Amino acid sequence: YGDNLDVLRESIADESVDLIYLDPPFNSNASYNVLFKGPKGNDSAAQIEAFDDTWHWGEESESAFADVLHSGNGAAAEMLRAMRSFLGENDMMAYLAMMAVRLLELHRVLKPAGSLYLHCDPTASHYLKILLDAVFGAKRFGAEIIWKRTSAHSDAGQGRRLLGYQHDVIFQYMKTEDYSWNTQYHAYDEEYVRKHYRHIEPETGRRFGSFDITAPGGGDPKKHNPHYEFLGVTRWWRFKKERMEELYGEGRIFQSKPGAVPRQKRYLDEMPGTPLQDIWNDIAPLSGQAKERLGYPTQKPVALLERILAASSNPGDVVLDPF
Repeated sequence: YGDNLDVLRESIADESVDLIYLDPPFNSNASYNVLFKGPKGNDSAAQIEAFDDTWHWGEESESAFADVLHSGNGAAAEMLRAMRSFLGENDMMAYLAMMAVRLLELHRVLKPAGSLYLHCDPTASHYLKILLDAVFGAKRFGAEIIWKRTSAHSDAGQGRRLLGYQHDVIFQYMKTEDYSWNTQYHAYDEEYVRKHYRHIEPETGRRFGSFDITAPGGGDPKKHNPHYEFLGVTRWWRFKKERMEELYGEGRIFQSKPGAVPRQKRYLDEMPGTPLQDIWNDIAPLSGQAKERLGYPTQKPVALLERILAASSNPGDVVLDPF
């Protein structure tokens, strides 16, 4: 084990990684167990070792800052210089210098179709997003994912006079506009099903919804919507007549009564669900008794990583977790 910066520079080739997920220390004055610093003294150091993520400005910070300034990435250099002017040489600035020099290397090793997901908390997320904008370009920002990592709790007994923290932030950035992406879905909530799939087909027992098939925009010439008579009703339709007849033959177009505007039947069991959004509240954090727990306090659930892998990688891809 060693400093991940050395490993990145010496052992990982340009554009060789398809997906990067990093969960670095958050600069939140907590003791984390991470594979980051080199071994200390004996064989037990090869295990996951405690690492205090309180950063302090010093020679290493100054060296990282200089590396960014001479990296050839003018935007990152100017951004880090501006941050130093604003923050001064404090703990937060030391943390950001450490992150900036590594983000530049991660950008280098990422393939053109690759994506990076940076997992952090609100302590430094606002600064990290600006750094990511500088390294990747603001147009390569994909999403700011909010992961609900804990249930509601109160710190009022300890004198806290602020809102409780419940979430982490995961930033998604892409190397280029031609990035790998597989849309993910999750099941409709019960209220949506009750509202939009409230019919039961008597002969099969299948639940279905009734959906409008008239064309948005009607006769707007820019829409090129087809106009014809179907089942005694003349409208501007979503489908060409040939397709409408196919759907009708399959039992997927119906009239509630003669003369009513036909509608489309969509079966709930054929629908993929709701496309994944940027608020993730359906993946629970690891409990102390979770079988997958390895013993370090900031371990993330496998389900969280599985979702990211499913969305932004494909079988056979190379995935890097530098921390």
